[in-house]
Formats: sequence, structure tokens, C-alpha cells
Amino acid sequence: MVGEELTVTISDEELAAKAAPLVGTLVADQVASKLAAQDPALWGSDAESEASIRLSWTTLHKSSRPLIGEIEALREELRGEGVDRIVLAGMGGSSLAPEVIAATEHVALTVLDTTDPGQVADALAGDLQRTVLVVSSKSGGTVETDSHRRIFAKAFADNGIDAASRIVVVTDPGSPLSELAEKEGYRKVFLADPHVGGRYSALTAFGLVPAGLAGADIARLLDQAAAAAQVLGEDNADNPAVKLAAAWGAAHEGGAEKVVLADTGSGITGFADWAEQLIAESTGKLGTGLLPVAVDGPAAPGFADAGADATPVAVGPASGPAKIATTGSLGAQFLLWEFATAIAGRLLKINPFDQPDVEAAKKAARALLDDPSKLTGGETPTTVDDAVEIFAAAGVSGDGSLTDVLREFLASAPEGGYLAVQAYLDRLDDASASLLRPELARRTGLQTTFGWGPRFLHSTGQYHKGGHQNGIFLQITGAAESDLDVPDRPYTLGQLQHAQALGDGQVLTEHGRPVLRLHLTDRAAGLAELMRAVQEVGE
Repeated sequence: MVGEELTVTISDEELAAKAAPLVGTLVADQVASKLAAQDPALWGSDAESEASIRLSWTTLHKSSRPLIGEIEALREELRGEGVDRIVLAGMGGSSLAPEVIAATEHVALTVLDTTDPGQVADALAGDLQRTVLVVSSKSGGTVETDSHRRIFAKAFADNGIDAASRIVVVTDPGSPLSELAEKEGYRKVFLADPHVGGRYSALTAFGLVPAGLAGADIARLLDQAAAAAQVLGEDNADNPAVKLAAAWGAAHEGGAEKVVLADTGSGITGFADWAEQLIAESTGKLGTGLLPVAVDGPAAPGFADAGADATPVAVGPASGPAKIATTGSLGAQFLLWEFATAIAGRLLKINPFDQPDVEAAKKAARALLDDPSKLTGGETPTTVDDAVEIFAAAGVSGDGSLTDVLREFLASAPEGGYLAVQAYLDRLDDASASLLRPELARRTGLQTTFGWGPRFLHSTGQYHKGGHQNGIFLQITGAAESDLDVPDRPYTLGQLQHAQALGDGQVLTEHGRPVLRLHLTDRAAGLAELMRAVQEVGE
């Protein structure tokens, strides 16, 4: 794919007219070329120190090329030993890009970005004799990823497999994980560029190693990005990143702070899930930002009927209600959306490279794990409706049936606000939970996001606390049929998952946002009951 194939089309005439002055300003200020040259002053003095160590992503199409040979050599080595099943333990920027790359290239990659014991147990049930675990963490201390590492290391040992020979690490230089890998003698350690933030790391070792080991053509991906880089660094009105950022900025100025993403035949699988983290975590702070809403397609509720508070964006050819459309190869689109998001940060007057509100939920979860009594026996539901225990939000009475409680809760959303559905469940076995998003969007008229917990905490979780404070939050937790111990830790996976849900809910409540938690004592029955209640809400 060549750079000319990368396009951004603003099909809405009114939006294009409002974006034009912003495009002119960005071109006059030479923002694109300065970004390509890694100028840290683009976002003001307050952001300069952070930006100065976060801009190496603009040249990864060149600096990541040595990885091609290293990854190919390790892949062939492993296959020679009969090891061809790749399991990735990673969260946020360590999992979203490689999952998109692998899915788009139709190569098998098992992604563990969950603390659900059932989902992890399913991954453990695969053929361990053929399995290598890629442990991927920028900080080296991600609790979910460390838990996966401990569980798999024990499983390897229990099956007579040398665990060290089956663990590959991707991390930053000098991280605790890097030190541990050296001490334990893990198979290989890939050290990523420390001057790239997690959500901009698609073309670093974090994105390329897991996907490359699974069989993706990462050389082609870097070629696609290299061709796009030539176009994206130019200061002219046809620069796709300048056009996209200006359109987002103009829409935001007009009150459309939500960006609804639908694939319209791009040939890329799951791109919106990756873009969701990039946009939300980069822009959602200081009470402003762009809220990405990933939907199933251009006919989905929220896209087809988007109101004045949202801008429908097609990933692929322009279609129907889309006001903006982007086309291009995967490598090119990665770089386009990174450039556009960083430029949008300048327009919104925020630092697109920090995430000041992400740590709050982690701290709250850790506090709960330090006092396990708060996780068991200390919770009393407001009411119980068959297989659903209801823990009502502040300001919601909790009286009546599940339908009554849902109706009262949904009515608490402010005009122009949004609903976030947060499912702390198994995203494979409980996949039907994702059907709640379109049903709720259709029946409430609210822009509605859906996130699997805890992975969204490494993604849209920043926007929930730092962005526009007009969201309401529906948490869904569920009883697990069986739990998994985390070796050498005083908690199980189920307890960790529960603590993450309660911790995030606590922080959102402290921000004054309504949080309704529904606990499914029987997951299948509870999800069916919840869907019936949602369908009754709009009647």
C-alpha cells in the first residue's frame, strides 16, 4: 500500500466549513512537520517535559525495523520445537494493537487482557506443549499481566515444561519485569523504546512481537506506515491527519464531543477497539476530550441516528450517515490516527501523552485487596430480582423490579450525556453481554459505550474520570463457576476482578457520577433477565 491510498474525507459540508479555519491555522503553524520532527513544544509549556520523552512513535516505521529479523528468528526457533500457539498476557496498549494486527492478518493469537477466571482457565486448557506466553507490560508491574505470568508459569511446571523456556517478555528497559526476566532466565526479552507511550506503541515491540510470533507480516506493516509518514508530516491542507484532527476539533467546539466509530469495509478487524484507547486516554482530561464510541457497523444505533452531540466516523469508505471517513492500510491508519489524536490534543489545549486519572482506580482496587473482608460478606444488595443482585446508584432508590431500577437509573443521565456499560465478565463465554450496547442505545437515545472489565480501565477509564463529566455507568459483575489462585499472592483472580469493579465504581462515585452495579448470581440466566429488562425499559 502506498501513501496516496491514505485518505480522510469530510462529507458533511457544514463540518467541513467549520474545520477549514482550523486546518488553515494548523498548516500555518507547521504543526504536522513539527510533530514529525518531534517538537515537544506543540502542546504548551505544561506538557513539554512529558512530550519530550513521548514522541519516538513518529519514526517507528524506521526504528522498529531491526525487530523484523529478531521476531522471525524466534518464531522459526519455536516452531522447530513444535511451539506454535501464542498466548499474549497484556493490557491496554500491550494487547489492543497486536490483537488488531493478528485478526486482520488472520493469524491465531490468544489474548489475555482479563482477570475473569473462566476466560483465563480456557486459555490454560489449550495445548501447553505447543504454547509460548508473551508477557507484555511497559511498566513491568501491571497486576493483571503479572497474575497471568504466575498462573502460566505454574501450569507449565505442573505439566513438566520448563517455564523459563516458554516465556517471552516485552517491556521497557530497566523495568521490574526486565529484571525478573533476567533473573529467571526467560526465553527472550524484547526491550521497547521507552520514549513511546503505551497507546502510541502499535509499531513498537509491544505491537509487533506478539503479532509477528503469531505469523503476521510486520515488515509489510512497517512499509505501510513508512509510506504514510511522508504524507502525514507535510504542512498542507490535504494532510489527512490535519483534516481529521481539525474535523474532530470543529465538532467538539460545536458540542459534539463524542466520536462514533464504525467499520464500513476497511478490511481491518477490530480497529475501533484500538482507536478507542488512543482517543479516550489521550484527550479525556481536564473536563474535556473526545469520547470514542465503538459500534458494530454503520447501521448500528448511535451511528445511524447520531445526534448533535456526536460525529459518525467511518473506518473505510464513506457510508450513509458518516460525516468523516478514513481509508488506508492498517500500518497507515495506525500512524494517521496517532498523528490526528496528538494534533487534536493541541486544539483541545491538553497534553495528549499523560493519563492523570488512570491510577485512581488501581489504588482503590489495591486498597480492597489489602482488606479482603471488604470483598466478601460486606455487601448487601439494594434488592434482588431472580438471578440479579442490584446495588443501586446514589440517587436511585433501587425499589421495584430490575426494569424499574434500570428505568430510574437511565433517567439520571444528563441531556447530551452518555451511558457506559462495563462488563466484568468473560468476553468469550459471556459474549452476549455486548448485545446490551445497541439495545440500550436504541431504547434510551444515549450514546452508549461498552467495555469489558478490567481492560477498559486501561482505555476509556481515563476519559470516564477526566473527560466531560456527563456519563452514567452500568457495571455488570458475575459469579464465577470456579476461581483461580494467583501463585504467591494473597488473592484469587476472581477477587482481583471483583476489587477492580468495586474500586472503579468507588472512584466514579467520588466524581459524582451515577454507578449502578448488577451482580449476576447465574451469568447465563442473569444476562437473559437483564436483556428482557432492557427491552422493557423503552416500552
